[in-house]
Amino acid sequence: MHSKDYELLAKLVTEQRNPASAAIDQVSTEEMLRIINSEDQKVALAVAGAVPQIALAVEAITERARNGGRLFYIGAGTSGRLGVLDASECPPTFNVSYEMVQGIIAGGEAALSKATEATEDSPEMGVRDLMERGFTAADSLAGIAASGRTPYVLGAIGKAREIGALTIGISCSPDAELSRAAEIAIEAVAGPEILTGSTRLKAGTATKLILNMLTTGMMIRLGMTYGNLMVNVQPKNVKLVDRAMRIIAAAAGVTVERAANLLDESGRKVRVAIVMGKLGIGRAEAEQRLEACGGRVAAALENNG
Repeated sequence: MHSKDYELLAKLVTEQRNPASAAIDQVSTEEMLRIINSEDQKVALAVAGAVPQIALAVEAITERARNGGRLFYIGAGTSGRLGVLDASECPPTFNVSYEMVQGIIAGGEAALSKATEATEDSPEMGVRDLMERGFTAADSLAGIAASGRTPYVLGAIGKAREIGALTIGISCSPDAELSRAAEIAIEAVAGPEILTGSTRLKAGTATKLILNMLTTGMMIRLGMTYGNLMVNVQPKNVKLVDRAMRIIAAAAGVTVERAANLLDESGRKVRVAIVMGKLGIGRAEAEQRLEACGGRVAAALENNG
């Protein structure tokens, strides 16, 4: 590493020493944890400041998703692992295809359980890993880098922007290089880490909160929820059947027994069952209403003329 690179790293917020935790190894265990907790409370406030940019990203991602576009995360180390985690939780939560949200981590699958951060210095590897997934101009790419300067991520963002895809930069540093490279810049600056440079801590928490917002916001906009109910759940086991019945009962204002009947009559489609129960109509009409409204339950119920 050149001296110029060392100078740049030394100036990063994520690499600064935190005075609040300077003596963290010399206090009681309880006090140590209170210091950590106090610093963690700054994370939510940092993310709150970035909500307008996160909202822009959700709207842009959703628009592309409605036309078949997918969302990709790319990152190295903790950032990459968080992206893969968020992507992997979308199918079981919202019953969407595993193709819809995908996570790419420097070093591949092996890096999920064993740190292999060496590849993060290669922008060419970022481009290669992205394009090998069949990434197109119709897709969205969210690059994640706490420092905002990871070459692996910057390479992928540059390629995505070159081909006309939507690009989003997620970092925890002010005026980050990643922010300048991406179309939409999201910066959640929560200050120096509790352990100097350990971005698995505050930066990692901020990143997780932002990724939660991106995918949850997109799924809500796509009609995967009715109110705060996950109406796209697929009742494939006993637990999920029970959850589906409770969702139908709450949404349609019927008993659990009636909800069970509606679930069967709907072909085990929760959204169809809710519309059937709420409007007192048959399966075919409920399906037609939902299809006309892009699968959004609220819109299907409003369209009662």
